[in-house]
Amino acid sequence: MKNLNHYIAIYKAELDKGDILIAYNQLVKFVMKLRVDLIKNLSEQYSFTGILHGYMDYTYFYYSNDFLKNKKLKLGLVLNHSEMRFEIWLLGNTINIQKKHWNILKESKWNRDRKEMPEYSILEAIIENKPDFDNLPLLSQKLEKKLVEQSDEIISVIKKLT
Repeated sequence: MKNLNHYIAIYKAELDKGDILIAYNQLVKFVMKLRVDLIKNLSEQYSFTGILHGYMDYTYFYYSNDFLKNKKLKLGLVLNHSEMRFEIWLLGNTINIQKKHWNILKESKWNRDRKEMPEYSILEAIIENKPDFDNLPLLSQKLEKKLVEQSDEIISVIKKLT
C-alpha cells in the first residue's frame, strides 16, 4: 500500500474536478427521496429508519414490520456504490441472530451459491442491477415494486422455515 498522502492527493484531485461530489450527492438525495416515498406508500406495511451512509460504499436504510421485529430481524434497502446497484439485505439485530438465521437460510435461493455468511447480512438480494438514473421517477416505481415483491418473498420463506 502506498502512503496515505498519495491517496489523499488523488482523492482531493477528484473532488476538485467536482464530478464525484455531484454524483455522490445526487445518489444520496435520490435514496433520501425514495425513502420518503416508501414511507408515504408503505407505512401501513413497514416502518422505516433514517438514511445511513457508509464510507462511500453503501447508502441504505432499514425497514421492518412486526413479524421481523419479533424475530429480531430487519431488512435494508442498500445502494451498493461499488457495484452501482440496489439490493435488499436481511439482517439480524445481533451477530448471534444473524448466524442463527444464516444457518436456516443458507440453502435458500439467495445463499445457495455462498460458502459463508455475507459480511454484513444474512442474505443479499439484488433488486436492480443496472439502475437508470436518467429516469428517476420510473426508477423509484421499479424499486418500490421490487422491494415489496422481494421483501414479501423473504418474509414468506422465513415464516416457512422458522
